[in-house]
Amino acid sequence: MREPKFVSKLSEEEIAENFKDVDFFSGIMEGLEEALAYEKGSAKAATFVRKRSLPEIDIAKTRKELCLSQKAFAAILGVSPRTVEAWEIRKSNPSPTARNLIFLIQSDPSLISKLQAHY
Repeated sequence: MREPKFVSKLSEEEIAENFKDVDFFSGIMEGLEEALAYEKGSAKAATFVRKRSLPEIDIAKTRKELCLSQKAFAAILGVSPRTVEAWEIRKSNPSPTARNLIFLIQSDPSLISKLQAHY
């Protein structure tokens, strides 16, 4: 079986910087502890919630650094300009998928040109 090859325009140092504050071991341990609690009956299925470690993003700052209007940024992300506005004023929060996409764009602005080709 062939090993998958992942290609990134980021250097190994940039990738390391992006994940420097992510404690993968802690997240795995929390998940295992939650699963054990569920198995022992001390956590109910209805209250058993998966915790996510999402990257920190500054939507307005990212958009402005990319020299994009709210309308253009919204089109790239596949949301309405009002949604981007609500995120920027913290009236609502992006979904985990949108947050991850914005994080990737923030980390590698060259993705903008690839995404613009699709809207």
